[in-house]
Amino acid sequence: MFLAILLSIILIYFVYNFYVRYGPYGRLISRVPGPSGFPIIGNILILQGSQEELWKFFISLHKRYYPNWKIWGFHTSLVSISHPDDFEKILNNTKHITKSEAYDPLHPWLREGLLTSGGSKWKLRRKILTPTFHFNILQHFIESFIEESENMTKSLQNIGDAVVKDLTPFISEHTLNTICETAMGISLRRMKSFQKHYRNAVHKMGELVVYRLFRQWLRYDWVFFLTSKGREQKKILKTLHEFTEKIIAERKMYHKNMNGQFSKNLGKGTEEIDANDTEVIASRKKRLAMLDLLILASQEGSLTDIDIREEVDTFMFEGHDTVATSICFTLSLLAEHKDIQDCVRKEVNIVMQENEGKLSIKSLQDLQYLERCIKESLRLYPSVWFISRVTSEDMQLSK
Repeated sequence: MFLAILLSIILIYFVYNFYVRYGPYGRLISRVPGPSGFPIIGNILILQGSQEELWKFFISLHKRYYPNWKIWGFHTSLVSISHPDDFEKILNNTKHITKSEAYDPLHPWLREGLLTSGGSKWKLRRKILTPTFHFNILQHFIESFIEESENMTKSLQNIGDAVVKDLTPFISEHTLNTICETAMGISLRRMKSFQKHYRNAVHKMGELVVYRLFRQWLRYDWVFFLTSKGREQKKILKTLHEFTEKIIAERKMYHKNMNGQFSKNLGKGTEEIDANDTEVIASRKKRLAMLDLLILASQEGSLTDIDIREEVDTFMFEGHDTVATSICFTLSLLAEHKDIQDCVRKEVNIVMQENEGKLSIKSLQDLQYLERCIKESLRLYPSVWFISRVTSEDMQLSK
């Protein structure tokens, strides 16, 4: 009986796979170039390498098949696009906002925050969070940016002649401090050990996400959590969620101690902030932090405590890890190109002299050559090197 059921399941899967590969969908996908694969499993075997090996593999595909290529495994196909015109078609079409299965390994950690959600939930969260990233709000955090940058420079000076082989852990400490103070309203400077555990957990979680992403048999949580990697992830998730829950609890306590006065000072709450509205900033302790807006939305019934943690988890991760990675790439490129580095140093020295060694919004805007270098670094080595969508309708690619 068991054998008959097993054979039936295998037969059904073979028929389904045949339909996927050679039906209307399969015939369209087959027109996209890509490496040949084995029957049924496709390209699964060549996706089992280390992160470095996978990166080199994807680069080789990009060079060989530009601008479009595909890989597939079992019943799933992935089409990579690189041409700007194709990107525009995807990103400018509101029908293509559904995130693909590539984001699923992040769900145990981030649940359905702004990064991983789609549809109406994504639109609602985006509407709530957009005011906190208005330029007039961000410029009030310039003091925090400068202060943490100076702390990072001093820390680097204290290292002396020692060789730092990997700058990422060093820089991420300060980018995490910055996102916590600006977006969450909490300072971590006296909690170095606490935040170090969090940063280590983020790094380990990133490795597990990539490991799971290219192993389709680990796609389902109930299967993954039966493995040693799954059990390891449970411990890591405990560290990650305890960190953000502590941040949220401290900020809620601050609101409680203020007897709701801070919330009243937010004025418009979750509405759009007018371009000339600076009244939401009364002092350094009363800046519009993202977490404050989330707490206010929960008080109004728009969000639950779980909703708040989803967004805090998302922005704590994205707000420090991606920035640290971008800084490292920029520094690496400047180290590689000494002539460019000399031009950047010359511009920085001139601007600092003109402003008596003090930075401000205006002086930062004068660093135009440095800005172009940073943008070129982001173009060459984006900290998030792919985004993934499920298309809800056929679309014509450029080639």
